[in-house]
Amino acid sequence: MNWFKRAHIRYILHRHPIAHQQWQDVTEKMAVFQGLTAVEKAHLRELATLFLHEKKLLGVQGQEVTDAMRVVIAALACLPVLGLGFGCLEGWTEVIVYPSAFRVRREERDDAGVVHHQERSLSGESWSRGPLIVSWDDIEQDLRETRSVRNVVIHEIAHKLDMLNGPADGYPPLRYGMPVAAWSTTLSAAYQKLVLRVEHHHRTCIDPYAAANPAEFFAVISEYFFCAPDILHAQFAAVYEQLRLYYRQDPLTRTGRYFT
Repeated sequence: MNWFKRAHIRYILHRHPIAHQQWQDVTEKMAVFQGLTAVEKAHLRELATLFLHEKKLLGVQGQEVTDAMRVVIAALACLPVLGLGFGCLEGWTEVIVYPSAFRVRREERDDAGVVHHQERSLSGESWSRGPLIVSWDDIEQDLRETRSVRNVVIHEIAHKLDMLNGPADGYPPLRYGMPVAAWSTTLSAAYQKLVLRVEHHHRTCIDPYAAANPAEFFAVISEYFFCAPDILHAQFAAVYEQLRLYYRQDPLTRTGRYFT
């Protein structure tokens, strides 16, 4: 990072800090932030401040985006990059906030080459160089539950990270020193195991949506990593370890601090 960019970041953090009370309201009342150390919370606040300065949060279909909502979204979006750095969130500028799940129409081609027109209801969506799109109702629902395993913002940020090196495929650019073979073997084996359980209608402790494709598997297990690390570790300990190395965080130790 050059001198000018560092000076610019210091200026933003000094002139546009998130209000202390607003920050406390977010980090103290939301379960996903419980167990963060004081140092981690301070760093997350800096990242969230940069996020709010760099991104435009726009409400659509009559949705008003309040200052409190902006802080919630920024904090959730920055939690996955707490150990990766804000640079992982560069390259796009908008967050679109719908009041509730929104419908999209797509053309999808099947294995025979036939194009089908499909309409789906989504709680979130992300494009490689385009906006992050979320439903506020879904964010609120995730936050109301003390032990929710879902978080639409973390899910979509995981897709953003996945697409840093190409189309979403479950293989984000790994940190230096992480063997690609270990990541591929570990996540592929867990994904195939989940797919088989879903296909045979067996009960799964991981959201069956993770079996849709490798990209959704990575996004869903990222939700579990931050929101329910004990469940992910119990089901796929080796996967948890790969995410711990990738995200450079260990949420399982935070749950220990939270519930002690």
